[in-house]
Amino acid sequence: MNPIATITMQNGKKIVIELLPDIAYNEVASFIWAAEHGYYDNHTIERIVPGSWIDMSYRAFGHEECKYFLPNRLRERDNLKTPALGDLCLGYYSDADISGTEYFFPLKTCDHLINNCPVIGRVLEGMDEILRIAAVPVRPVKYDPDLGVEINVPLEPEIISKVTIDAKGVTYPEPEKLPNITFPPSWGTITEVPATK
Repeated sequence: MNPIATITMQNGKKIVIELLPDIAYNEVASFIWAAEHGYYDNHTIERIVPGSWIDMSYRAFGHEECKYFLPNRLRERDNLKTPALGDLCLGYYSDADISGTEYFFPLKTCDHLINNCPVIGRVLEGMDEILRIAAVPVRPVKYDPDLGVEINVPLEPEIISKVTIDAKGVTYPEPEKLPNITFPPSWGTITEVPATK
């Protein structure tokens, strides 16, 4: 049986996800490792792109331990799934690497992400909560340094209370990580500044 992840929001709503180690083993192991260490808990969602995706984090969840990349071997696989509504995916920064901990929910089919953002799970329960979060009022922001991407934060904080894992009795290892990475600017010390019109 596949492991199950449960994201509990501060409002008490739950998003239940079946993780897919058969198609994304190292990536699933990374998600499980971070969740079991509590790095996703008590975190405020940092980025929503209406109609595109909900980034649960844009800054490696604020933990130094979460600032790592996984090797991108997606092009070596023959069972890739196109990220789409109802999936859970890991993010990416280049063709060579995948974010080890930053995860997102696509709000549409994203053909352009197929070789860079692995689908690591599918939503079993809680699509209504994902769609609610996708529709909350947001405000655009800029960051210093300017990262050149669309970033919108909810007007009222949307907070992940806890992420728990039911691994179905299986022990997953710490993920294989890329050595000697260069951190992206979004992982540094960032001072948010108001967006300019």
